[in-house]
Formats: sequence, structure tokens, C-alpha cells
Amino acid sequence: MRTVVLFLTGLLTAVSTTAAENWPRFRGPDGEGRSAETGLALTWSETEHVAWKTAIHGKGWSSPVIWDNQIWMTTAPEDGKQLFAVCVDRHSGRVVHDIRVFEIAQPQYCIPMNSYASPTPVVEEGRVYVHFGAHGTACLDTRSGKILWTRQDLPCNHFRGPASSPIVYGNLLVVAYDGFDLQYVVALDKKTGKTVWRRDRNIDYGTEDGDAKKAYGTARVIEVKGKPQLVYPSAGATIAYVPQTGEEIWRVRHGGMNANATPMFGNGRLYLNTASGGFKLFAMRVGGVGDVTDTNVEWKCSQGVPSRSSELLIGDLIFMTCEAGIASCLDAHTGKAIRQQRLKGEFSSSPLHADGRVYSSNQDGSTFVLSADRQFKLLATNQLDAGCMASPAVYDKALYLRTKTHLYRIQK
Repeated sequence: MRTVVLFLTGLLTAVSTTAAENWPRFRGPDGEGRSAETGLALTWSETEHVAWKTAIHGKGWSSPVIWDNQIWMTTAPEDGKQLFAVCVDRHSGRVVHDIRVFEIAQPQYCIPMNSYASPTPVVEEGRVYVHFGAHGTACLDTRSGKILWTRQDLPCNHFRGPASSPIVYGNLLVVAYDGFDLQYVVALDKKTGKTVWRRDRNIDYGTEDGDAKKAYGTARVIEVKGKPQLVYPSAGATIAYVPQTGEEIWRVRHGGMNANATPMFGNGRLYLNTASGGFKLFAMRVGGVGDVTDTNVEWKCSQGVPSRSSELLIGDLIFMTCEAGIASCLDAHTGKAIRQQRLKGEFSSSPLHADGRVYSSNQDGSTFVLSADRQFKLLATNQLDAGCMASPAVYDKALYLRTKTHLYRIQK
């Protein structure tokens, strides 16, 4: 009987693991903070629905990424002189790897709001790619923790610290260096780390002030008429590239600086956020080549638009929470506000849509659970000891929240 029970338990575990969707990059599989998981916890606290809680040393705002039984993130001490990759076992919360990837004798300046480990890793079968901006990029073997390759020769003065997260597309690892001094996108061979292509942004920023040229965006690959486009926001403009070659397809001139939100794609449109200044949140039709600013932009919205976090596109609705705590719902076709409600606290992490709800965490440890529809309904307010700068992850009916001090598995 014991043998039969163990066999059935193993079988159920295998089925559960197979059915679950990995969370391999910043904001999940498509980069839009959405999960099809159901049965997630609605309420929790330090003593309720916490499967485990693991302390993560240092200061790191990178979001957790998940592949099967491993959860990866990065961290660093306050001074940024050591840069770490940390792996936690998904079942037990035990730290499996704590790898010092780089030692930096003279780190660039980083403002207190940011960290030296803010870019989120990318994980896939057997490999994890960690990125610390100009301080270094590395590929690690997920089983042994062995460092397979590193790059520290890609220059950029981030001026306020790094934050752009890499993505994997095919055999490429792609990331932008939108700094004070240099602005470019680079694609590396993910197996060797060698440069496949590099393209300068070549944007007319309208100023020589490097502070107005920096950005922290993460790319998104979309498909238009059967062909992939690498959409990469920056200060001043967003540019779409041919992913394999870096050839420019189109650009939209929108102004602004510090762009960091991931592009949203749906309803035949791209939805982009210019962060500080510019168009703010706007929608544009996909298609076209060259400069499409005057032909493809459909609407703009400036009220309640976040400059730190990304938005959620759920069907015909857009959900967002700005740093001041204003939670908004917009009509995705017109950009018109449907509802707005002020939540308590200051917000930097991006919201999550899962189980028909919107989860939004502030910097003081509160996570607000809202209904994902046109009518505002606060379903729950949950409190942890420390606040969130990182965005949440989801895997197999569990939420994974990284606070300023710990990683939590939240599960009914």
C-alpha cells in the first residue's frame, strides 16, 4: 500500500508540474504580468497561507523567475561591490545556490530608490541569464551553478543605476543600454555570450542632457503579419527591430524619459508608456514602416499613469496603479478612464492579473486584491512585514512575492 501511495503521489506531482506554466522572465511568459492559474490565495498574512518564507540577503529589486522547481533572482549589498545570483527550491524554500557572479571594485552611482540588482533574470531549461547593467551579464548552469560565460565590456553610464531586464528570443539574449552617455540595444548569442548585433538608438532627444536620454525598458517580441518584431521602448522614442538582425522596422517619437514599462499588445494595438513626460500612456496601431508617429497613434492618456510600474491589458480593459496609489481602469479602445480609486501607500512593483483578480503590492508591505472588471471592488488587503519593489510571480496555484527582505510562497 505504501508503494502505491508513493507512486500516486509522484504521479500527481508530475502532472501538477507539467500542467503549471513556467514564469521565465520579467512579468511572466509574455512579459505582460498575466497568468492563467486559478485557485490562488485571496488573503494572507505573516501567519496565514504562507507555505514558506526565505530571507534573501542584500538589496535587490529583481523579480523572481521560475522554471520547474527553481526560483531565481539577483541581489547585491548596498555598496554594489558584489553581485549575486540566488536560487531557491520552489517546494521547500531552501536556498540551493548563492553565487557571487561579479566583484566590482568601483560601482557606478545608484540612487537609494534603485538597487544594483534590479534587472530581472531570464531562466530556461538548464540555464539562467543574470544581468546587472554595465557591471556585467552572465549565463549560469541552473543545476550546478557554474558560470558558463560572462560579459563586462558593454559600456553605459546608467546615472541612477541599472534596471532594464533582458529577454530571450530564439538563440539570442537581448537587452538595452539606455544610459546617460550611450544608448544602444545589443543581442548576444545566448550559448556563448558573443555579440550577434548591436544597434545605436539614433534618437533625436532634443537635448544634450544625458539625464533625459536614459531609460529602463524591457523589450517585447510581437508578431505582425506573420513576422516577429522586437519592440523596445526608450527615452524619446520606441523602436521596433528585426529580432535576428537588429534592422529597424519602425519608430514612434513620443518624448519622455525613464521609460520602463513593458509594451502591451492586443486589440491590434501596442500600448506604450513614456514614463516622465511625453505622450505618457498611448495606443498605436501595429503595422507600417519608418516613422509612424503621425499615422499610427490613436489615443493618449496622462491622468494617473505610472512612471515606475507597468500596466495590465485584460481584453478591452487596462489596469494600472501609479506610484501615488491611484488604481485606474481604462477603456483599451479609447483610453478613457472608467474608474479610479486611491489605494494606500507608494507603489513601484507592477501589478499581476490572475484568477480573475488584480494583485497590486506597495512599498509598505500591503497587497491589494481588486476585481478585474469595470466596477471597483476591493476584495482583500494583505499585509507582510516588508514592502515590495519586485513584481510577483505565479506557478502552480501559488504566488511568489519578493519583499525587500524575503521571498514568500503564498498558497491556500
